[in-house]
Amino acid sequence: MTRQELIDYCLTFPDAFEDYPFDGETPFLRRRSNRKGFALFINVRGTECVNLKCHPDRAELYRLVYRDVTPGFHMNKAHWNTVRIGGDVPDDELLSMIAHSYELAAPPRRRPR
Repeated sequence: MTRQELIDYCLTFPDAFEDYPFDGETPFLRRRSNRKGFALFINVRGTECVNLKCHPDRAELYRLVYRDVTPGFHMNKAHWNTVRIGGDVPDDELLSMIAHSYELAAPPRRRPR
């Protein structure tokens, strides 16, 4: 999938919006309700990538299974992965990673009193 196709997929989630907090070329997909980001599209040394939030155990597993999944570039290495777009991660798995990242960016649930 292309970068734009992945951005379009991110925008299908309720509450998702595209933000450009760094420059006009680096989209950060966020939840509108809490402004937490879940997908940062970046260029790393000429390679199109996306940074995705990930549960630490799952993050390590992805890094072991896929050559094109590395610790998050300029992010918390335990909670973010960088995935090369068009790399060895199958499209359906990449979409699943994005959905997982979106869920992790959800606002905390209110506890009953």
